[in-house]
Amino acid sequence: MTLPVYEVFALKYGHRVGTRGAIFVGGDPHDAPLAMDYFVWAIRDRERTVVVDVGYGREEGERRGRSFLRGPDEALALIDIDAAAVEDVVITHMHYDHAGNLELFPNARFHVQDTEMAFVTGRAMTHAALRHSFALPDVLEMVRLLYGDRVVFHAGDQDLLPGITLHHIPGHTPGMQSLRVHTARGWVVLASDAAHYYESLETGVPFATHESMLGMLEGFRWLRQLAPSERHVVPGHDPEVMVRYPAPSPELEGIVVRLDVEPNA
Repeated sequence: MTLPVYEVFALKYGHRVGTRGAIFVGGDPHDAPLAMDYFVWAIRDRERTVVVDVGYGREEGERRGRSFLRGPDEALALIDIDAAAVEDVVITHMHYDHAGNLELFPNARFHVQDTEMAFVTGRAMTHAALRHSFALPDVLEMVRLLYGDRVVFHAGDQDLLPGITLHHIPGHTPGMQSLRVHTARGWVVLASDAAHYYESLETGVPFATHESMLGMLEGFRWLRQLAPSERHVVPGHDPEVMVRYPAPSPELEGIVVRLDVEPNA
């Protein structure tokens, strides 16, 4: 079977500057600043469009000290995608910065891992340290969508559509999932928060927020195995993504980049 060839976009919707000591386990002892970008992703060909994650809303982001640049619907409109027409949205995990605008996709099915939904509605949420990165309104909205027959559950690695596969990589959260997408340059892996930064993939330094340290570290290895090369793995929050990849047009510089084309030299 000939697989579809997809375009893949990273769309920046927020930003913050933290410190290496707070972002990485065993980070820089001098506590140097470290920037973090916030993305949603879009995958499309002539027949279908898949959105990956939906970002945070302005109020939740600003409450947590993150800038809010644009809503995911506004970002998608810049590349001629109507959020109201999207039929499939993959939620890589339920953290506030990935699941905060579900209502902006009124006709979508939302794809989540069984283990993620169990995590955010179960015993783990009795611990403040574990529930800190989740927002209760997002969890309640996902439950409402579940009762409206708009949630699709996945158990482990599965095909989503021809040329798009889901890969369960627990570590950051128990139900963390990444995607592999068939493009003109081969299979591109959207890590999301299975790897926040290129540095984690290159040196193994773990992100501070995790449910399983071992799962996260093994996840770095698994991401590399899924891709033809490390140049085909796209981390979830690294500002370097906006540098390494080209914008689809000059007016979208710094806002949207194409991930299905070769990185810049």
